[in-house]
Amino acid sequence: MLQSKRPVVSLGVAVLLAALTACANSPTAKEIEQSLAADPKLSSNPVSLGSQEASSNQQQQTDGATVKLPADFPKDIPLYPNANLQEVTPPSDENPGASSTRWMSIDPSNIIASYYLQQLRANNWQIVQQSNEQGNVIEARRDRLLLKISIQPKTVTTASPNQPQTSTEIAIDYQPNSTEIAQATPTPTSSPETTATEVPPTSSSPVVEPTRSPEATPQPNTTGEPTNNTTNTTTTSNPQEFSDLTKAPQEFQRYIRDLAELGVLSVSSNAAKSDGGFATNQFEPNKIIARREYARWLVTANNNMYASDPAKQIRLASSGSQPAFSDVPKTDPDFPVIQGLAEAGLIPSPLSGDATAVLFRPGAPLTREQLILWKVPLDTRQALPNTNLTAIEQTWGFQDAGKIDPKALRAILADHQNGEQSNIRRVFGYTTIFQPKKPVTRAEAAAALWYFGTQGEGISAAEALRVKRP
Repeated sequence: MLQSKRPVVSLGVAVLLAALTACANSPTAKEIEQSLAADPKLSSNPVSLGSQEASSNQQQQTDGATVKLPADFPKDIPLYPNANLQEVTPPSDENPGASSTRWMSIDPSNIIASYYLQQLRANNWQIVQQSNEQGNVIEARRDRLLLKISIQPKTVTTASPNQPQTSTEIAIDYQPNSTEIAQATPTPTSSPETTATEVPPTSSSPVVEPTRSPEATPQPNTTGEPTNNTTNTTTTSNPQEFSDLTKAPQEFQRYIRDLAELGVLSVSSNAAKSDGGFATNQFEPNKIIARREYARWLVTANNNMYASDPAKQIRLASSGSQPAFSDVPKTDPDFPVIQGLAEAGLIPSPLSGDATAVLFRPGAPLTREQLILWKVPLDTRQALPNTNLTAIEQTWGFQDAGKIDPKALRAILADHQNGEQSNIRRVFGYTTIFQPKKPVTRAEAAAALWYFGTQGEGISAAEALRVKRP
């Protein structure tokens, strides 16, 4: 049946084609062609699906393009890549040096906060404060610039169909750090060459002078006696920056930053200077610390944290003191510090009745038991308790208590009595093996010096910084 209909269909198509061909040039055909032609207006103004939404998005992009970063925007400030600039607020009469920018991003606030923390630390910014109470607020400092980044999640009330219901607002406020500028600018009455050398400290005066680099240390004269300025290499008071803090264990980075800002940690003599006047060098957190260096840090940390309490400061030895150790003569740049510790009875020496401690061994590695032995008396500020191996085993549970030097046992027991402020807990964490003869790293030494005192009364480097800042 289907085969019988095919000739009829073919015939009809042929007739229709013939009719159309015949009237192709007729007036009727032209009218049909014109009626079916496209509107000429559409060629200059095409319309596509979703045209209204595309027009709206294009308008937003056009508006956003008018907001540009100022030409003087600091290049050191990291910018989140998936954020759009919304507003720029230039300095005002009330805040002549402060500027701010406001950004929006569709990414979660915690992702953005992690990005900024990583970028700031990687680029040697000092994280001054971090708060998570209302969103994320990060305050940082680098050279002569103060930075505040506020990261706040927002709810979009009139979101487009394809737009997320939430977004994140990023506010970046920055201004010159006038405090650091003042510190970096010498006063008319003194200069870097004369400040630390005009008045040598005596054994009864608190030390507030900055440490000088080894090459600036006065050398003995031809008679073999030290010059009048030998005792001035003591403590530092200038903030420092280190470019390799990411190499330190995460739990120690905060301690190192605080102590560096407080001016406690040593600065190498060949440290490069940044544009802001800060010393930028390698801290080498995992390097073994020498006894000489730890002695210097110990005195500097104690005296800087108790800057307003002379009664708790360690007095430095004068050039007239008789050396307690045969390997630390008066010409040694750290003689005032090491001799001062010996005269205060904080380290074993003939002055404390230990006739066997005639050598200090300043270049030898500092061990764990020595770190505790020197530090704990400055925490308790009282006589150490009597103890024995059994007491150490029962309190700390150390399996290797028998390897601990008897001189250090009393300090280790007193450190246990300090509870959560114990140096061993803060530096070495939970452990049942003390390894008393194991060398201490620079990062571990900094962790021990971050806090002085007991649980009920003490001060941390962070608290000392709050007092120091205006």
